[in-house]
Amino acid sequence: GTVMRKTFATTAALALAAAPLTMLATPAVAAENASVVVVHGVPGQIVDVYASADTTYTAEEALLTDFEPGTVTKPVSIPGGTYNLAVFPKDADPSGEPAIKAEGVTVPDGANISIAAHLNADGAPVLTPFVNDVSKVDAGEGRLIVRHTAAAPAVDVLAGGEPVFTNLTNPNEAKADLAAGTVSASVAATGTTDPVIGPADVTVKEGAATIVYAWGSLEDENLAVAVQTIDGLHSTPSSVPSGTADLGTDVLPLALGGVAVLGAVVAAGAAARARRETV
Repeated sequence: GTVMRKTFATTAALALAAAPLTMLATPAVAAENASVVVVHGVPGQIVDVYASADTTYTAEEALLTDFEPGTVTKPVSIPGGTYNLAVFPKDADPSGEPAIKAEGVTVPDGANISIAAHLNADGAPVLTPFVNDVSKVDAGEGRLIVRHTAAAPAVDVLAGGEPVFTNLTNPNEAKADLAAGTVSASVAATGTTDPVIGPADVTVKEGAATIVYAWGSLEDENLAVAVQTIDGLHSTPSSVPSGTADLGTDVLPLALGGVAVLGAVVAAGAAARARRETV
């Protein structure tokens, strides 16, 4: 809600004023800050999120508080650098062991990044950062990106009952630039057409990236979607520029509890998933 977003903006500023990060905020030559959005896709857990220059966390380093499942934050502008992230249950003492942590997450100057707290394919909570593709789209088109961040096996994304993105696995994405408009889409286990989500209409917005996150757990029967929109991808001279470097389809590597995680990117076909928007 509004309070959470306000807390996000103000506490992010406090967190990034921590000693080792101060130099990043005031470089000799001004660099373009990164734009970061956080997506909560862990069912049933209201959490607090912390960002720190080291692996200890204090109340002043709270990035988000009372963060509810299905929520997509507004973007926050932060300087490039290396961050340690930790997720704790709501109101938990941050001096304890985090429920989820990600150490050594590199945020490049000028990047447009989404960090998803979600379940992996086996149902364990993880953090996965994605670098968003904000390259220009052709006039009359929009970019559709589908991210598999649910505790579920590989899936196909179908339009009109026909698979258009196939064998999409957690924590990967598939994307396509499409004519702006509405696509009727559903998600089914790979090789089947019986929807586990949908069918539902997905709006592909002209000059924007629409990012759909499938989250939750197939076993627990609480699969859902969250939607993020990034405007400013028009290629026409009269449009508003995105102000972000073209980062293609890279995904940031991340050390998670000592295990290297790389969210690989799958580039593919043409349509996607549902819009039960809880932004």
